[in-house]
Amino acid sequence: MSGLDQLLVVLAGFGAGLLTSTVGVASLLSFPILLAVGLPPVVANASNTIGLVPAGAGAALGFHRELRLHRRLTYRVVMLAGIAGSVGAALLLALPPGVFEAVVPWLILGTCVLVGIQPRLSAWLGSRRASSGRSSARVTLGPLTTFFVFVTGIYGGYFGAGAGVMMIATLALGLDVDFRFVAALRTLSVMASNVVAGAVFAVVAEVDWSVVALLAVSSVGGGYLGARIARRLPATVLRVAVVLAGGTAAVALLV
Repeated sequence: MSGLDQLLVVLAGFGAGLLTSTVGVASLLSFPILLAVGLPPVVANASNTIGLVPAGAGAALGFHRELRLHRRLTYRVVMLAGIAGSVGAALLLALPPGVFEAVVPWLILGTCVLVGIQPRLSAWLGSRRASSGRSSARVTLGPLTTFFVFVTGIYGGYFGAGAGVMMIATLALGLDVDFRFVAALRTLSVMASNVVAGAVFAVVAEVDWSVVALLAVSSVGGGYLGARIARRLPATVLRVAVVLAGGTAAVALLV
């Protein structure tokens, strides 16, 4: 890569780190730039997955207060996402490239809608539970939420564009917890998926380690800064930002 290409990758890593811990569409920034500097799609995907792991670590550090609120829940979601990430990585290596291209934009758009309407939908579900005598707050994973966390983790290991938005929708609808905690847990779970998928890629896939190094160094700072920004945003503002970013990502994938 030329010096300009390296600078673009560094800037992409920092920007992706910011997006990792705020709106959850990091790969929509970094992945196209890796393609633009000449990496083949599968090499770019594997290198991007490994290189953005430090972004999640930086974000987890920035979100440390939120992640301590529900430790058992955090451990379970992270474990599920990590296992699912290995399945997604295996699918990436086994399936033809671009097998999900047609469905991914619509999947992201659908989850954006769910994130947007989640407060009213959660209130409606809460009233239904109260009327049936089950009014306690949901702070553990139910079977349906567990399933969708696992499916989202698989997608994160396979490609990951918009996986953060999908995870936010899953957790926000399946749990009665603060939205900032949902954002923090989303970031950590996506990182877990990337860690396991990245380990698989490092062993069996072609990886551009110079790109990984540039992304890793720049994304960790972006992840930490993004978390510090996100924890200070009102929940409504954060929710709107997630919906707008996810919608933009979906449209970019459609055109």
